[in-house]
Amino acid sequence: MLTEFPGTALAESTVRNHVRERRRAMGLVRRETFVPQSYGLGQEAQVDWYEAWADLGGERTRVQVFAMRSMASGAAFHRAYLHATQQAFLEAHEGAFAYFGGVFRVLRYDNLASAVRKILRGHRREETVRFVAFRSHWRFAAEFCTPGEGHEKGGVEGEVGYFRRNHLVPVPAVADLDALNALLLAGCRADEARILDGRREAVGLAMAAERDHLLRPAAEGFELAEVAFPLVDKQGCVTVKTNTYSVPAQAGSRVEARVYPLHVELWQGGRRIARHERCHGRRQQVLDLEHYLDVLGHKPGALAGSRPLEQWRQTGRWPACHDVLWDRLRARHGKQNGTRAMVAVLLLGREFGEERLRAAIATAVSLGASDVAAVRYLLGEAVLHKARPTPVEIGELARYDRPMPSVADYDTLLLSSPCAGTA
Repeated sequence: MLTEFPGTALAESTVRNHVRERRRAMGLVRRETFVPQSYGLGQEAQVDWYEAWADLGGERTRVQVFAMRSMASGAAFHRAYLHATQQAFLEAHEGAFAYFGGVFRVLRYDNLASAVRKILRGHRREETVRFVAFRSHWRFAAEFCTPGEGHEKGGVEGEVGYFRRNHLVPVPAVADLDALNALLLAGCRADEARILDGRREAVGLAMAAERDHLLRPAAEGFELAEVAFPLVDKQGCVTVKTNTYSVPAQAGSRVEARVYPLHVELWQGGRRIARHERCHGRRQQVLDLEHYLDVLGHKPGALAGSRPLEQWRQTGRWPACHDVLWDRLRARHGKQNGTRAMVAVLLLGREFGEERLRAAIATAVSLGASDVAAVRYLLGEAVLHKARPTPVEIGELARYDRPMPSVADYDTLLLSSPCAGTA
């Protein structure tokens, strides 16, 4: 073009348009033609993840939203998570099955890592072990799109765009993830009143008609937790998925770790001994000071610089009133014994609960107390406190009321006393 028109200033868009036209004229560009599809009731649903933003507790947060859309009724289910883990992926399926009232015979996916371990020739896939177990439990078949061909699940792609525009713009402001999911579920319910283009009945009516054609849910849910059996190390921690979590168990013993979408549970001897919020980083430590209190009773000097205490401060579980009481105990009993007394105070949380202990410490500090017994008394007083009974209406019995007697007559005895008037 510059050869034909020297000195001409060409915009990038002009060059792109010219190249596009030349490619079309040379037969190098072919527009693919798609065949419209029809879907039987309960036959197929399409699944996808998408990103969205929400203000959770005043903080702008990027969330991962799971979507499942029925191709026959057009109804859809959306649920948000902080991370698109396999546990979240499976849990969201069960939420969708409950929403639709049954299980679709076929679910269509991208080649997401939660389900696909390896892409083979054509539409064949090597699926992950847990996904195979999951779909076998719920008795549905999985189909996967050709890589790069998102139009093969265009139904859920269009649903995501519609739902985002109507329920996630502007950015929703809610207290936490549970509140966000309540908002998303309300949006799903509201969309049941829609009438899709080319249809005569609302989505909700079609969804109700489809329910009888879905596979019946399994009698019991699938065990969503990923289970491992790590050893407790010398720092009282176990390693779960590259991160370490504290546990109140003997070093060298083995515990059962159950990994869920949002938390990690640690079990031993048939009972749960610890529960942590799940950490999605790598090589991080998640420590609970309560798990180290027995050790700190013997090693009080380790408390001040401990990482569990630091994490309690960061998460708000160690308020300022704790430091005030700790300072008073050290001033009264000395550094070692004062810290040991503070540990004894913290151990009361096992009996009365952490929230009530914080309230009792705050009250003790406000009263100027600096004693373990004072905190225990306040905790016990809260348990024994009873509200005043409401006065009973006595009706006609009120006629038997008599005025309180006067004690003024006793003054005459004082006046007649031999000692009266003497200094």
